[in-house]
Amino acid sequence: MSLRRRGTAAAALVVAVALSLAACGSDSSGNGKGGSAGVTAGAAAEAKDSKSVAKGGKDFGDAAEKTAALGTDAKPGEWPRTIKHAMGSTVIKAQPKRVVVLDVGELDNVVSLGVKPVGLALTEGSPELPSYLKKDAGTPADIGTINSLNLEAIAALKPDLILGSQLRAAASYDELSKIAPTVFSIRPGFTWKQNYLLNAAALDRTAQAQANLAAYQKRATSLGDKLGAHKPTVSMVRYMPNGLIRLYANDSFIGTILKDVGIPRPKNQDIADLAAEISAENIDQADADYIFTGVYGDPKATDKSKAQGNPLWKNLKAVKAGHAYDVPDETWYLGLGVTAANAVLDDLQKYLTA
Repeated sequence: MSLRRRGTAAAALVVAVALSLAACGSDSSGNGKGGSAGVTAGAAAEAKDSKSVAKGGKDFGDAAEKTAALGTDAKPGEWPRTIKHAMGSTVIKAQPKRVVVLDVGELDNVVSLGVKPVGLALTEGSPELPSYLKKDAGTPADIGTINSLNLEAIAALKPDLILGSQLRAAASYDELSKIAPTVFSIRPGFTWKQNYLLNAAALDRTAQAQANLAAYQKRATSLGDKLGAHKPTVSMVRYMPNGLIRLYANDSFIGTILKDVGIPRPKNQDIADLAAEISAENIDQADADYIFTGVYGDPKATDKSKAQGNPLWKNLKAVKAGHAYDVPDETWYLGLGVTAANAVLDDLQKYLTA
């Protein structure tokens, strides 16, 4: 079946879940200016929104396969080109030069392909340009946050391409598509490789994206070989607002990286889901040979201190062995692209082969 026909079928399937996903992309009081109240409220909204799709059954589990069926039949250098995506199809008339990105995954994607976006929607949990992309991202304009887009600011930038996801911004798609050609993936997260290729298709940089993914996979395989046949188990702990603690599982950004390296997971995280959820009182469920922790937003708005003050934490195998480490949330959990994935590999190499 041709890519165009497969893309049409996949688009029809995902449109059926558009209404349920639309509610997951906008309800936030975060203002993107770095105020603590905005960050806390926005983080709470993100936690609630992500939870609503964490156990989304077939629609959640099939997102990577559906995204892989999207894209274009256009040849390299061919314009106009039609891109099949999560919200239907979009015609891009010429090589985009003014690109707006609606999440850090799209930011990572375009920057890794040599594109400096003119506008960026920041995340409420980290309301600044990610430090690992600052050198190459230029100075994109502030267009609000991923959960509260500023459509007037986007229009003022006169973009010729807008990249985002159905999960984050389905409710704004019609308005965005009136501003510029808009291409949406289904969702961020464990679909990051498929999203990368979809974004690359819109930019006519597929070959470069494929090469970058191949280089990443070569590094992941090499690290797995270096760790040998008896690899340590790794637990991924992320402290969220309002007492929520997540143990990230296989269908997450970090879950795909650990799988690519071949690193085993504790049984409660070796599941086809975004994450298992626990409280500070049962932090013993986070045990493994190594524990890597991240924090979304303000640590004081989370139960990190409560969890790590629990005697159960101090008795964990990884903690007693000195193998519990804090890692950058902006790469391990918010990165969602190949640049962040390579940064995670750097950290894994440092900690697991010391």
